[in-house]
Amino acid sequence: MEQEYKILVVDDEERIRRLLKMYLERENYVIEEADNGEDALSLALENDYDVILLDLMMPGMDGMEVCKELREKKATPVIMLTAKGEEANRVQGFEVGTDDYIVKPFSPREVVLRVKALLRRASSTSFLNTETSSKDIIVYPHLTIDNDAHRVSADGKDVNLTPKEYELLYFLAKSPDKVFDREQLLKEVWQYEFFGDLRTVDTHVKRLREKLNKVSEHAAKMIVTVWGVGYKFEAGNES
Repeated sequence: MEQEYKILVVDDEERIRRLLKMYLERENYVIEEADNGEDALSLALENDYDVILLDLMMPGMDGMEVCKELREKKATPVIMLTAKGEEANRVQGFEVGTDDYIVKPFSPREVVLRVKALLRRASSTSFLNTETSSKDIIVYPHLTIDNDAHRVSADGKDVNLTPKEYELLYFLAKSPDKVFDREQLLKEVWQYEFFGDLRTVDTHVKRLREKLNKVSEHAAKMIVTVWGVGYKFEAGNES
């Protein structure tokens, strides 16, 4: 039986919510709506959504605040909807845990494609499947990545990552000691053009290190900056 995905659409403009709902329901997704940040945060904390489409600019609590507070308790995938000219805000959005962004005015078909891409990565329900013995596992002295369950543990403690943070870590860990520049990481992890905004990679690396460092200083140091080039995963970094 095919899984029924549940999506929360948050925007203070009814016409945008109606448009997104129409296109997403064609994919048989279950859609819930909120027209303000306060209601959106409440719904997001009370329910387990597969993706949240979140407008950045809203009166009262804006999308940035919603995402920041949500990230303190949940790793639900978030796609931020932003207007043109808000590039600085988009970078700030990545810093508070946004997984992706779409610029208004947008094509509803593009939204559907982005949602599908994020759903493929999230695999949130795989945590519920305890009967399947995991085969796709990467094990290092201070870090274990169970790709079947999309679960990361450092020094025996679980690390709560967003889908994009997880994908970035997994991609680097698969090729230890190989240096990737930011353009390569954008292409391989995000899989579409990000208008050359290389800070996207930097903000995700920063958040990833911070989360790993909370449970294991050794694990955090495995992600190494290669100055002037990019990043690499150094399995034996104990310094």
